[in-house]
Amino acid sequence: PYNSLVCCSDPLSLATFQGNCFGKTTLLGGELPASVISSNKYISGAQGTEEDWSSVDEAIRTALSAENRAAVLLVGPEGSGKTTTLKNMVVDWAKGKRLQSFSHVFYFQFRELNSLQGAFSLESLIQHSHSHTPASVQPLLQKPENVLLLFDGLSEYRHSPDPSVHSLCSDPSQEASVSCLVASLLHGSLLKGAASVVATRPTESLKCLSGTHVEMLGFLKPQRESYFNRFFTDPATAKRALGHMERTVGFYDISTSPRFCWTLCSVYKSLIDSGANLPETLTQLFVEILVHLLHTLSLSKASNRELVLALGRLASHCSLGQCSGSATEQMDSFGLQQFVASVDAFLESDRPVLSFHTQLIQDFILAICWFMDKSTYDGLEKRLEQDRRGSTFLQFFLSGLSEPLQRRPLEILLGEFNRDQIEDFRNWLKSNSEATLQGFSKDEHYRYFHLLHQAQNDSLVKEVITSTRRAISYGELSLQDAVALNYVITCVGGMETLNLYRTRSLSEEVARVLAPAMSLSQVIELADSSLGAAAVQHLASALSRGVIRKLDLSNSSLGDEKLKILCSGLKDCKLHNLKIWPLSVMKVSANCAKLCIVLTPNWRRSSMHFLFSVILYVVQNCALTAASMNALSAALCSNQSPLRKINLMQNHIGDDGMETLFKSLKQQHCKLQSLNVFDNEISGACCAHVKEALMTEHCCLSELDLSVNDVGQEGALQLCQALSQPSCPMEKLGLTRCGLTMPVFKELGSVLKSGTSQLKSLTVGLNDVGDAGVKPLWDALAHPGCLLEELDVEMTGLTDACVEDLCVAIRTSKTLKSVELRNNSLTDASVPALVEVMQDSPNMLELNLKYNDFSEDVFEMMDQCSNIRY
Repeated sequence: PYNSLVCCSDPLSLATFQGNCFGKTTLLGGELPASVISSNKYISGAQGTEEDWSSVDEAIRTALSAENRAAVLLVGPEGSGKTTTLKNMVVDWAKGKRLQSFSHVFYFQFRELNSLQGAFSLESLIQHSHSHTPASVQPLLQKPENVLLLFDGLSEYRHSPDPSVHSLCSDPSQEASVSCLVASLLHGSLLKGAASVVATRPTESLKCLSGTHVEMLGFLKPQRESYFNRFFTDPATAKRALGHMERTVGFYDISTSPRFCWTLCSVYKSLIDSGANLPETLTQLFVEILVHLLHTLSLSKASNRELVLALGRLASHCSLGQCSGSATEQMDSFGLQQFVASVDAFLESDRPVLSFHTQLIQDFILAICWFMDKSTYDGLEKRLEQDRRGSTFLQFFLSGLSEPLQRRPLEILLGEFNRDQIEDFRNWLKSNSEATLQGFSKDEHYRYFHLLHQAQNDSLVKEVITSTRRAISYGELSLQDAVALNYVITCVGGMETLNLYRTRSLSEEVARVLAPAMSLSQVIELADSSLGAAAVQHLASALSRGVIRKLDLSNSSLGDEKLKILCSGLKDCKLHNLKIWPLSVMKVSANCAKLCIVLTPNWRRSSMHFLFSVILYVVQNCALTAASMNALSAALCSNQSPLRKINLMQNHIGDDGMETLFKSLKQQHCKLQSLNVFDNEISGACCAHVKEALMTEHCCLSELDLSVNDVGQEGALQLCQALSQPSCPMEKLGLTRCGLTMPVFKELGSVLKSGTSQLKSLTVGLNDVGDAGVKPLWDALAHPGCLLEELDVEMTGLTDACVEDLCVAIRTSKTLKSVELRNNSLTDASVPALVEVMQDSPNMLELNLKYNDFSEDVFEMMDQCSNIRY
């Protein structure tokens, strides 16, 4: 018998409980509780963790020893060790090691209680379930406070333990249904005062039970490491196996189950001893297990196929009925009766209920059988639809088995799979992957990356991944996510943008896995991230051997050590743009040339200039002064500098520093295209040097932001002289809050109408010139020679009086796309005309009217035009 009443004075009971009643060892079932208990393998987990087995035992003992004993609810996922914990309690009690305040212990399994029909008294139920119970159990029940009840597998119970649906009983001799007796025991009306421990997976039934919750999460990383190191006697083999488990998609999460750790280690050992490759997917692992089991059974190909199809019919019954098993007497209906001697390798079949060892095995058998004979599982399409919001193991197995190389070992033993079924699934995977990857859900993207990785079909990935969504950040990824993402990127040969924005903890392991994908990406977004030094080393390696042209590490707080590591990858890289602000190493530095020397003492001088040009892509608010500009200017003039963009906003460079910088723009080798000197204590005096640079034949500067500097009228007018020249490359100019006057706006209008200006974007906000001052710009927009696409006149003192000219400009311009009118004094009276002109102007993408003097009365009117922001 499987269950026994185990008493200290009954060695036979203990031997039965430890030995024969625990079933047979199988790769699919994992190591038996008897072996675990006798070898003490799981008891000595990582010390000091919440999931330490001794901590779990201590929590149970504490709850059971309390004066007012309540039920202990031992909750955890499949394979986390709940059953082993209960059985270990029985064995230790029987050996006199603990729980000696109890004179009797009764162990029940809900799965077996499900099969009991008819009426029982508590006395007859105990005698039925425990063969070593005395003929009369009445004396054993006289003192309930000395009795411990252990219930295993509440989540598999077919009846509700809710007391409201039962007529609870209190008399041990009273006959009632088994469900009534169980509810009465769980809620204390029967055998009042007895202690109980209920083990279960998370289930709705827990809501109607009260007691002390003890959560079991299985093995955390330290415990897995401890287990692998104990399983393999050779440290190098243990390290190899552990590393493979951690990075292989699916293995790591399942290995929280102590039972699966034994299975995985057993397979690893067999493959390593034979010199074979380790499995790269969950499908390959289970194919390996199934092939081994079938070889052990030594059946014919026809018998192998019929056995697996019979198992598939049982799996379909369990899946469609949402139950964990089937009565043993139903074996014949599934076709299993002829394989009675073989099913122990696949099922827990020595009980009144047939069931698979785990849900994982059930789904694997389902996937095989659907590809062999669809009739074994007609509900697959419905199941896939139900599971569409999350990758299930069934989908993993279907993906893996859809590929010839992964299913070939099974086809040798079972015969060929149905090609139409395989093609149907491949079409499902392809169409759903393509549709999902057009969306913006990171989790959904990862779901299909995992499925594509399971398939291991490079050509399928290339068909599916036709473009990527830059707006999606793949940050905060697990090691297995990194494996799947790296697989997809390497299959398609690269990615325009690898967006890892806000990766709060880019570990060395994740960075190592992602290094090939990083080296194949044109742009890497790592802003607002946290990188360890070891992770930066892999990033630097990817820089040196890859095609990365832009790297954004804004707000990532590199510090001296990690910045030095990053610089090691810059020497031979193809990087053009690097964002690393704010640089903590530069907050008190006034001379960046010295910094370069500290970072790269062995580089040639030209290499230092190259490094310096890259580092200074963005150095916002880094306390730079005029002294820093000598090194920067020298770097810009070097023919080895690839730098095209510099952001020096919010420093203290001043006119002298700008003079040095602008002189470099006149040199032939300077290829700078964009310069931001926002808020740098510059006066109009520097504009003469800007003018000279812009009028030089070799100048490439097309974007310049001088905002929040004291440019003034004189300086701005000098700029206008350069802007009107046909050779001036300027396309984007920022002059926000620069003290501009009406004459400057008039001259800007003339420049825009000249027919020689290349300006496409002009920002002149926060210069209070009023309607009359801005009018020359409206007039210019209506001129055919004006190329302006974006105009920003925020907070320039505009009123409703300007709206007529504005509307004419919008209607007439062939290039205008965006106008910024925030923080002015427009009122409700202007809204009808503005809405009408926006509806009539298809080229206009946005009119920003936020923070004007509008009332709620006109909000609905503005809602009619989707391109108006208010």
